[in-house]
Amino acid sequence: MHLARCRKCGKVMKSERVDTYRVKLSCSCGFSDFRTLTDKVKTVNPFYRQASFTPLVEGEKGKMVLTMQRANREHLEIISLEEISMLVSSDFDLPEVLQLVTRKVAVQLKVSVCNIYLLEGDELVLAATHGFDPSFIGGIRIKMGEGITGTVAKERQYISLSHASQDPRYKYFPELQEEKYNSMLSFPISDKKDVYGVINLNSTSIKSFQEDEIYFVSIIANLITTAIKLRRQVAMGKKPA
Repeated sequence: MHLARCRKCGKVMKSERVDTYRVKLSCSCGFSDFRTLTDKVKTVNPFYRQASFTPLVEGEKGKMVLTMQRANREHLEIISLEEISMLVSSDFDLPEVLQLVTRKVAVQLKVSVCNIYLLEGDELVLAATHGFDPSFIGGIRIKMGEGITGTVAKERQYISLSHASQDPRYKYFPELQEEKYNSMLSFPISDKKDVYGVINLNSTSIKSFQEDEIYFVSIIANLITTAIKLRRQVAMGKKPA
C-alpha cells in the first residue's frame, strides 16, 4: 500500500472531499479518480456526518491534512476522527497510518507521548510512537499480562492512572526515560473476538483523563482495528467490505 499515484504519469495525486463518503483524487496531468470509504469505517466512526469541513489538501511530504472551520474542542475531535477515518481507508501502509495516528492523538489530547503496540505472537511490540525515539519501534516488547500495557491487552479493559509509576503493575523501561511521565491511559485495540494491540497515552502532568477523552480514544482504537483488518484482507487478496 502507498500514496495514491496517477495511473498516467505516476505523480502523487491531490485529494479533495466531495461528499460524505467520497474523496476525489486529481492529478496535474488531468487524470482524476474517486475513493469511497468502506462500510466498516463508516460504522466505526459514529461522528462521520456531524461536522462541515474544508477539502482535504496535501501537506508537507504528501501527508493529508484538514483545514478546520470549527475551533471548539468537540468539533476538533470530530475533525480528527474524520481525518483518521480517511487515513484508515487510504492507500497508506499500516505503519505510516499508525504513525500519523499517534501524532494526531497526541496533539488533540495534548499529551507528551502516544504509543501504539501491536500483538505479535504473545508479545506486544511498539509499532508507532509520538514522543519516543522512533528507533525504539520494533525493539520494545511486552508480554501479554506484563505491566499495565500487557494487562490491558490480556483483560481487554482500559486503565487510566494519574500516577502510573506508582501502580504495582507498572513496567519500567530505563531506555525510554519514563520516570518523567505521570498520567497514563492505556486502551485495548480489539474487537469481540481478538485483541490486536494497545494504544497508550502518557503525560508529564498529573491529570485524570476525562470521560470524553477516553471515549475519543476508544473510537481511535476501533479505527485502528479496522485499519488492521482492512489491510490484512488486502494482503490475503480479499476485497474489503
